[in-house]
Amino acid sequence: MEKEKYYLTTPIYYPSDNLHIGHTYSTVAADSIKRYKKLQGYDVFFTTGTDEHGQKMEEKAKEAGLEPKEYVDNIIVSIKALWEKLEIEYDSFIRSTDEQHEKNVQKIFKELYDKGEIYKSEYEGYYCTPCESFWTESQLGEGHTCPDCGRPTNVQKEESYFFRLSKYKDRLLKYYEDHPDFIEPESRKNEMIKNFLENLEDLSVSRSTFDWGVKVPFDDKHVVYVWIDALSCYLSAIGYGADEEKFNSFWPANVHLVGKEITRFHTIIWPAILMALDLPLPKKVFGHGWILFDNDKMSKSKGNIIYPEPIIDLYGIDALKYFLLREFSFGADGSFNREKFIRRLNSDLANDLGNLVSRTISMIEKYNDGYIPEAVEFEAVDEDLKQIAITTADKVDAAMEHFQFSVALEEIWNLIRRSNKYVDETTPWILAKDEGKRNRLDTVLYNLAESLRVVSVLISPFLSKTSISIRKSLKIKGEISWEDAKTWGLCVAGEKVKNLGVLFPRLDVEKELERLNTANQELIDQRAAEKKAWAGEVEEEAEEVAGKPEITLDDFDKLEIKVALIESVEDHPNADRLYLLNLKLGEERRVIVSNIKSKFSKEYLTRKKILVITNLKPHNFRGVLSEGMLLAAEDEKGNISLATIHEDLPDGSVIC
Repeated sequence: MEKEKYYLTTPIYYPSDNLHIGHTYSTVAADSIKRYKKLQGYDVFFTTGTDEHGQKMEEKAKEAGLEPKEYVDNIIVSIKALWEKLEIEYDSFIRSTDEQHEKNVQKIFKELYDKGEIYKSEYEGYYCTPCESFWTESQLGEGHTCPDCGRPTNVQKEESYFFRLSKYKDRLLKYYEDHPDFIEPESRKNEMIKNFLENLEDLSVSRSTFDWGVKVPFDDKHVVYVWIDALSCYLSAIGYGADEEKFNSFWPANVHLVGKEITRFHTIIWPAILMALDLPLPKKVFGHGWILFDNDKMSKSKGNIIYPEPIIDLYGIDALKYFLLREFSFGADGSFNREKFIRRLNSDLANDLGNLVSRTISMIEKYNDGYIPEAVEFEAVDEDLKQIAITTADKVDAAMEHFQFSVALEEIWNLIRRSNKYVDETTPWILAKDEGKRNRLDTVLYNLAESLRVVSVLISPFLSKTSISIRKSLKIKGEISWEDAKTWGLCVAGEKVKNLGVLFPRLDVEKELERLNTANQELIDQRAAEKKAWAGEVEEEAEEVAGKPEITLDDFDKLEIKVALIESVEDHPNADRLYLLNLKLGEERRVIVSNIKSKFSKEYLTRKKILVITNLKPHNFRGVLSEGMLLAAEDEKGNISLATIHEDLPDGSVIC
């Protein structure tokens, strides 16, 4: 009987030579899903890859003195090396520069054009080069910055081909209604409907201002833009246009795992393109949160990047994977903290799992010459352990249905903690002193070995190396399946266990923090040096940066700066990174929209007195009118300090 197919994907990444912890999140999650579904008996196909075309890549290659393809080929080597280090079991690494994919892109573009779904016109708007996105003025952040990445945008006007995205508004809404699990978590679906579908416009799908991309087949002045190029990689990866039997067996995708910032591309643009092509839609799009560093987004400019390689080298693959999947709720943002990471290793991996493995194997060696005994004398406490063990898989299934990795792992750890408690309840060291308790001791030792066997199956999708180590210790032979975790009594009595040593040693927190920080900084320095050598750069004296032009007293006199009391702080309804500061200035009340959400908590800001420019022209930020601008200072590492006052001046006081 042929296995049921299961197709999952990570985003088709923009290729970066600095993949940090945040970049690995989707891929680690997808790898765990693949391993889990394979244990359940599915024929799984996992696609990842890179989106290599576009203006940003063309400019980076030019800066390095290389051709775009040559530039990106070097990066792909490092990406694949990281996935290999993480033991990621992908089935296809699709590149948007693959020859067959480029043919597919031209075929798709032509088909949409012939159907009247694409037409030529002219586009003008605010363009963010790093994000490769156009924005309306109302969507921009302060100073016409990109609402996604915060970088400056620039006005661009060019001839373009457009996809008739606006005509799919009602059809998309109906699809959401008929398929309530299409977008997860639920908050993402609400965001798509409220922020994007209500004012859906036709979509620019070509560019004529740069050359690095797939040529429009009937107009070589234009290259096909990212929406059709990168998104259709999901089709090319499973044989579209080359192996129709394979394509038809795996499409539609069971799930696209994407970061929350590109959820709209995958839940609005991509489904509309598929509808226009008369292709089935993916069954689910899951928009996961970001991994921040101490509540701030990781970036090279802020100097707060955490790389996965030093963590793997110091603590192993499973330690990193466990922390990423256990510490954070997959649908929400999470903050990576080095100390929290080390403490989690100590509490969960060393104290709980490592301790259970160590004491079980050691007691079988000590009390039964290393051989797994038979279970012959049962008590109520044994049945309790058994029932918790054989029902844990169903609880994991329920959590994994919605990719709640943290919940799934917590259920497994409930069994691990229950098994450790079972040791304390049955006291094998006391039973061993009484020959009349021999049968009871054998039963306890068998139950502990059997509990460990069940644990080894349950953790296999998430901590594969540790799972293998446990099975080696118990001399478990052959392949395993998910059903093995639902069955009690599969451990073979008479097998001699093997002590493989300490799986997870306890760590000195302060010492490990220093080691981890040093290793991470060494890698940062090493990569900076490699990049300079690779791009042929030469160290040059930094030019003195000119300051802003001088102003007169008259210019300064135009500014009205007042003391404002922050009465309350709210989240912006349409932008994840923005706050609404509700201010009191004497008798006056006003709202300022600010992008300091990643820097300060609501509690910290509330009741603070700050300095505000009050005569700045009001500006609409993502649907909210901002009346003024707060004053703050920022250093080169991105640390921000608000401008406040020493004296307790009343709010509304004018600064002169």
